[in-house]
Amino acid sequence: MVFQTLLSNKKLLAACAIAVVITICAIVVPIAVVNSYDDAPTKRFSGRDVLNQVPLIDGHNDLPFSIYQVERNLIKNFNLDSNLKQHPVWSSVNTSHTDLPRIREGKLGAQFWVAYVRCADTQYKDAVARTLEQIDVTKRIIRKYPNDLKYVHSADGIMDAFREKKLASLIAVEGGHSIDSRLAILRLYYELGVRYMTLTHSCNTPWADASPVDDEQPEPSVQLNNLSTWGRNVVWEMNRLGMMIDISHVSYGVMRDVLRYTQAPVIFSHSSAHSVYEHHRNVQDDILRQLETKHGIVMVNFYPLFVGGNTIDDVIKHLNHIRSITGVDHIGLGGDYNGVPTTPEGLEDVSKYPDLFDMLAEGRLRSGETFEPWTEDDLKKLAGLNLLRVFREVEQVRDSLVDEEPFEDLIPYEEYERAGVAVQPCMTDIDIHKN
Repeated sequence: MVFQTLLSNKKLLAACAIAVVITICAIVVPIAVVNSYDDAPTKRFSGRDVLNQVPLIDGHNDLPFSIYQVERNLIKNFNLDSNLKQHPVWSSVNTSHTDLPRIREGKLGAQFWVAYVRCADTQYKDAVARTLEQIDVTKRIIRKYPNDLKYVHSADGIMDAFREKKLASLIAVEGGHSIDSRLAILRLYYELGVRYMTLTHSCNTPWADASPVDDEQPEPSVQLNNLSTWGRNVVWEMNRLGMMIDISHVSYGVMRDVLRYTQAPVIFSHSSAHSVYEHHRNVQDDILRQLETKHGIVMVNFYPLFVGGNTIDDVIKHLNHIRSITGVDHIGLGGDYNGVPTTPEGLEDVSKYPDLFDMLAEGRLRSGETFEPWTEDDLKKLAGLNLLRVFREVEQVRDSLVDEEPFEDLIPYEEYERAGVAVQPCMTDIDIHKN
């Protein structure tokens, strides 16, 4: 009877039908929406976005040496604010990886510009004078582009420049030969703004061995020092000054000794992982573990000769290995741009850093191989927060030693003899080391 009444009342029937539809929708639609969220892939962040939040700090760029080689340090007609890939001279230079347009594209926030002179040419001769010229040309380049570059010499200075949207520009010296075994020169470099020194380049100094000794049989007359007694004084004086100690390029023995004697964290400004590719310029796992206990950092190098491959995938394998040993708090980037004749596919120049960060966030190599993606916090640490932490700890050690007097002892003549370089015709004061 009720059913017949409903059929005879069209309005009532329509109302019931609408009520049924509404009820079904109320049940089905939320379930469908929930299922659609469950089925949709989780959208990951873009790795390059972190470079807008923290400064990307590169530990090692040899642009000043390129300017010496190409321009003889004459910068009046040198235009860094142009695409050097289109320059009639610079476009043919195999170490031309840096200019301001590519720096902007690469989202760089801070750069250590390296005052470098070849040890094979200058050691025991004019290394100090030549290094001073490279510090000078670095400062002149920074001054030439005040809207883009800001000269800084502290961790806080890096952040100030980042807030001003300028590239924080710092100075480093690559190779202990540049101090000519004189602590006075080291101190003056610090006053000139040098904030790290690599203890050796590819040549031994009288007080520290370079990494090639790990692959070579030394001459019978040459006794390996590792880090000599006087070399420990260099480490102590750098701690006192607040200058970061860079142990890229040094021998395995020097790495161990420096980590033993330093009071402050140390850096590898441009080195990679020995377990991924066995080259004497790379860092062994036991050193990585010691570096972690000393709160230091490895800034990974991109040079294919050291990485053991010529693609961005090969660089990422070094980053992932170091992260697996030290954790993410002890990794940075030191591309070595303008200092190497070849660069990896995918990291051809300073413009390519955002691509690296995107790949790390995605967790996938170009080959298709996957790995644990790096989180936003991981990538912020890699970009610059780790280096800032190390820099601040070095400054804290400096502040704790503010009442200590500079170390005055001369390098003993015996250390020249032990290194097989006792005859130094270019040194007018070699005899003062004999007493």
